[in-house]
Amino acid sequence: MKLKYKIKENNKGQSINQILTNKLNISTRLLTKLIKKQKIFVNKNICDTRNLVKLEDIIEINFDFPEDNSNISPSQMNLDIIYEDDWFLVLNKPAGIPIHPSRLHYTDSLSNGIKFYFDSIGLAKKIRPVNRLDLDTSGLVIFAKCEYIQESFARQMDKKTFQKEYLCFVNGFLEQKIGTINLPIARKADSIIERCIDKNSGQPSVTHYEVIKEFSNYSLVRCKLETGRTHQIRVHMCAIGHPLLGDSLYGTKSNLMNRQALHSYRISCIHPISKKSLVFESDLPYDMKYQLRNICHSFLIS
Repeated sequence: MKLKYKIKENNKGQSINQILTNKLNISTRLLTKLIKKQKIFVNKNICDTRNLVKLEDIIEINFDFPEDNSNISPSQMNLDIIYEDDWFLVLNKPAGIPIHPSRLHYTDSLSNGIKFYFDSIGLAKKIRPVNRLDLDTSGLVIFAKCEYIQESFARQMDKKTFQKEYLCFVNGFLEQKIGTINLPIARKADSIIERCIDKNSGQPSVTHYEVIKEFSNYSLVRCKLETGRTHQIRVHMCAIGHPLLGDSLYGTKSNLMNRQALHSYRISCIHPISKKSLVFESDLPYDMKYQLRNICHSFLIS
């Protein structure tokens, strides 16, 4: 994993540090680490990053240094990888699998599976999920293969160029078929899990939605997140009177779904290295697409 930058006319007179910080958007923390490990080169020579650059100089950053990832135990599992290159991978997370290890899921989280996979391909890097999904939410998750990629995607999220879209089944029919929910979300008092709408101390939270299809007592809704708060779609849909089907935390249990009917189906982003626009999509999982035939009869997501 090597990143190269060729000095142009408008870069003359700047230091290597300035190029790395302003042009390549390398954070101060990562830059300090790269300098310490001597992973920054100019014209293939280890350099002093305080030096000024010259026209046609080639700066190269080598991210291929090993990291200690022993904090996560490797566990072999079937990973549904839909995209992979030298910098990151995208996969489908099934419902019922957490992203991170925990006391109850010490060896069976998605990160444990990624650790096993990294070991199998000889990649000694920390496990860095870019986006996160609840335990019982299915769909697309990106894992960065180095710190630079994780930081790049985090900046895209701040600038709203990293877009996450979801499909969900909600109870009832929404009066407005297209709309925006702008309600602040906070942690519920005396709970480490549940969130609530709190106009005094809540964080700004915005969800755009569109009703795709209506069935008997249920609606298929597409949601696009402008912010990424914990349980955001679940809390927002509950707040407007349409909790997700099967969401026992914010609605009621269902004999149709044993989890909240929520699926991360599309991610749009910019490749941090090639700068190409990317769109990843994931079809509805089995339980949402087929086990709901008695309320949906038949439908096709196009």
